[in-house]
Amino acid sequence: MLAPSVIAADKPAVKAAAPAIKPDMEAGRQINGVCAACHGDSGQGGKKGEYPRLAGQQVKYLAEQLHKFKARKRINIPMFPYTEERELPDEDIVHIAAYLSAIKLETDLPVFKDTDDALTRLLAVEKVLNIPRSEGDVEAGARLYKTECASCHGVKGMGKRDAPLLAGQYTSYLKRQIDKFVKGERIHDEDVKDRSKETMNLLKPDEIRDILAFLTTLDD
Repeated sequence: MLAPSVIAADKPAVKAAAPAIKPDMEAGRQINGVCAACHGDSGQGGKKGEYPRLAGQQVKYLAEQLHKFKARKRINIPMFPYTEERELPDEDIVHIAAYLSAIKLETDLPVFKDTDDALTRLLAVEKVLNIPRSEGDVEAGARLYKTECASCHGVKGMGKRDAPLLAGQYTSYLKRQIDKFVKGERIHDEDVKDRSKETMNLLKPDEIRDILAFLTTLDD
C-alpha cells in the first residue's frame, strides 16, 4: 500500500487563484490619457456619439468589453491597437474601468462665479452632457422600455453590473449598436443565453425609435 504522502504527490497541484487586483485611481487617470483622445478627458465621448460616453458606465461592463476587444470577441478595429496585451494588460483594465465608472457627468451647466477663470469654466463644461431629445413616442417608449429593457438596464437606465448604462448615452451610438445586434455583427447578452430570442429582432423599427426617444428624457 502506498503511503498517503505518495498518493498526494501523484495528484495534480491545485492552482491557487490569483489575488484580486485592487483598482488604482491614479493609475486609471494616467491610462485615461490615451482614451481621452477619442472619448474625452472626462469620458464624455465625442463627435456626437461617434465615440461613446464611458463616464459613469458600469465598471463590470467596461472591463468585460475591454476584455472582449482584447480577445477579438467584439469587433471594433479602431480599438484593437489600444487593447493589445502590451498596451493594456489585465491590471490596467481594472484601473481604467474603475476610474471611468467613478466619473460623474452633470446634465446642466453650473453657475459660474465672476472670479472663475477660463480654464475652470472649460473643465466644468467638459463634465456636462445632456442628450438632445430624439424623435418618437416617448410614452410608448416608456412602456416598451419597462417591459423589454428595465429588468437588465435599470428603471432609470443606469445599468446593472454587466448591463450598460443607457441613460445619458448618445442616441446615435445606441442606434449603431442596435443595428449591429440586428445584423448579428454583435451578440446581445440575452441572445448568448438563448440564441432563439434574437432580442433586437423582436422589436419593430418604430418601437426601437420610441425606446430611444424615451431614453433621451432620462437625463433631463
